[in-house]
Amino acid sequence: MTTNERAPEGDRSAAAVEDRLSMSLVEAMETQRAVRKVLPDPVDPDLVVRCIELALKAPTGSNGQNWEFVVVTDPAKKAALAKRYRQAWRIYGGIGERINKGDASMMKIMGAVEWQVDHFEEIPVLVVPCLKGSRVPFLPVPPVAHSSYYGSIYPSVQNLLLAARAVGLGASLITLPLWSSNSARKILGLPMSVQPACIVPMGWPKGRYGPTTRRPVGDVVHRDTWGNQPWK
Repeated sequence: MTTNERAPEGDRSAAAVEDRLSMSLVEAMETQRAVRKVLPDPVDPDLVVRCIELALKAPTGSNGQNWEFVVVTDPAKKAALAKRYRQAWRIYGGIGERINKGDASMMKIMGAVEWQVDHFEEIPVLVVPCLKGSRVPFLPVPPVAHSSYYGSIYPSVQNLLLAARAVGLGASLITLPLWSSNSARKILGLPMSVQPACIVPMGWPKGRYGPTTRRPVGDVVHRDTWGNQPWK
């Protein structure tokens, strides 16, 4: 798929779009974005599994491979997660609108998130990456303990997002529906030993892909010490 090309139409089976995975890594990275507005059209389960299969090629801490993925298509479960999403959005969305009022770019993003919140049940597939293993959220542990724990799942999530981009699926990474881990476990039937990390809604996008706009690399890279920016 070339930059700005629409997602595939017609036969969208896993077999039909498999060849799109040959997209160059650079093109996938340069045109990947959070795609929140997707069609309600069904997504081939084999295509979702293929994307997760590629997600499993990512590294994990100590090669623990302590990941699990729950693929949610059941309307009742999607509705239950949508309810939690809306509860969180009423707070965070209101704050975001007040903070970003007058910023057209940010308000556009807020609008896309609001669309996703309002249409969450219509999204064909929700992939919930999870981690198995102990986590002690209520004890005073150093921040590195949290980053180390989640470091075993987020590389695979990025692989999942890149695979989705390559085959033409719209996807994004969200966490607000999981604001209550206990509620998420109940909805998904997860044991206490499994922690949901995020949700990746997936579907065929309403719009087009295209190059993303980012700050120049020289503005964000510091050499050896903060403020030393030789590439700026």
